[in-house]
Amino acid sequence: MGLRTLGLLLVGSVSCQPREEGPPPARGAISYDQHIAAGERTPTGDTLANPSSGSAEAKAMGEKLFAAMNCEGCHGTGATGFAAPSLVDGRWRYGGADAALFHSVFYGRPRGMPAYGGLMDQDAIWQVITYLTSQPIPAVVPTQAWR
Repeated sequence: MGLRTLGLLLVGSVSCQPREEGPPPARGAISYDQHIAAGERTPTGDTLANPSSGSAEAKAMGEKLFAAMNCEGCHGTGATGFAAPSLVDGRWRYGGADAALFHSVFYGRPRGMPAYGGLMDQDAIWQVITYLTSQPIPAVVPTQAWR
């Protein structure tokens, strides 16, 4: 069978019927309910859940990791903000859901946030997130809301 015949067979086997459920999730796609979806259709994807959410032990370890990984060097003591934004003021540029925070730490973000996925295992990242999300929002927030 020649390449032309194979190409015709492949083209002929593709269905042109519209799919009702939308596109399949992209490989490795993560769903974030907080994000705005084009056409009010949320992209499909896996959901991430923090396995250490609410654990006092994970919170304590996350606080130690936050200091050990020098997160305080940018985000300040207690994650209250310094050269980088506060992580305890309840304001999130990329979403405050645990899955969005995981994505930010694991893959990094433009303009300064390095990717820690190559340095920390996933359990350690979840512990840092547990620490951050367990912090109370300060009564006075000295930052402006992200627009």
